[in-house]
Amino acid sequence: MGRKLETVLTGMAFGEGPRWRDGKLWFSDMHAHEVIAMSPDGKRETVFSHSGPVSGLGWLPDGRMLVVSMVDMALLRIEADGRAVVHGDLSGVATGRCNDMVVDASGRAYVGNFGFDYPDGERKAAKLARVDPDGTVSTAADDLMFPNGTMITPDGKTMIVGETFAERLTAFDIGAAGTLSNRRVWAQLGAREYPDGACLDAEGAIWVASPFTNEVIRVREGGAVTERIKADQGVFACMLGGADRKTLYVLTASGSDPEDCAARRLGRVEVVRVDVPGAGLP
Repeated sequence: MGRKLETVLTGMAFGEGPRWRDGKLWFSDMHAHEVIAMSPDGKRETVFSHSGPVSGLGWLPDGRMLVVSMVDMALLRIEADGRAVVHGDLSGVATGRCNDMVVDASGRAYVGNFGFDYPDGERKAAKLARVDPDGTVSTAADDLMFPNGTMITPDGKTMIVGETFAERLTAFDIGAAGTLSNRRVWAQLGAREYPDGACLDAEGAIWVASPFTNEVIRVREGGAVTERIKADQGVFACMLGGADRKTLYVLTASGSDPEDCAARRLGRVEVVRVDVPGAGLP
């Protein structure tokens, strides 16, 4: 018998960007326009509310949180007094709603965007933005098909980004100044296995959300799948957390339509214990 998911939190609109920090799971409830911190027992706290949808999360070295404001095409910085200020203007790089993000150990943020008017527009490649700690915005990589689920290996030398509509995970070398080079396919996934949120484990494998097959999949470099865990609705993101980093938190929803999600609130946080702990960033 395969592993089974257990629900720890219900009533969300659409969970995205889960991160494990300070003994809690932090994530964006995208279509409820808020950031939530949840304790392992399922107790939730709204830590930030916004005027529009929010997605990727990260932190600067001094502990200030960064939040992707999707429609504004802005990276927000939450100050100690709770004020949100624009940390980086992404509009010069993004060609669609801004989305997932990873922040490296020095505070550089790498932010993806849809690349086109999802879901109705013609699919077009996107650029990955880099926001330096001083707020300077530049293009880190281009020609990515819906960059999503970005990760950095524990040594800080490799970035892996999901290209959702290319059904693949793509790797880059990270230079000392945060530049990306040596682009290569890390793993090609199967038909309709569109990679969404993802996280690394200590064996170098990746747990990746597959929304259209209602699964979270563990895949190794080269594409070998070692495990699949089924859900009863779409799986949009995942993160390894818990005291030993062996609890896989899985964010599921009935779909991604903003109005439907906000009205029905069928989003959940589900959990399952796994064998290998989490590693790397986020």
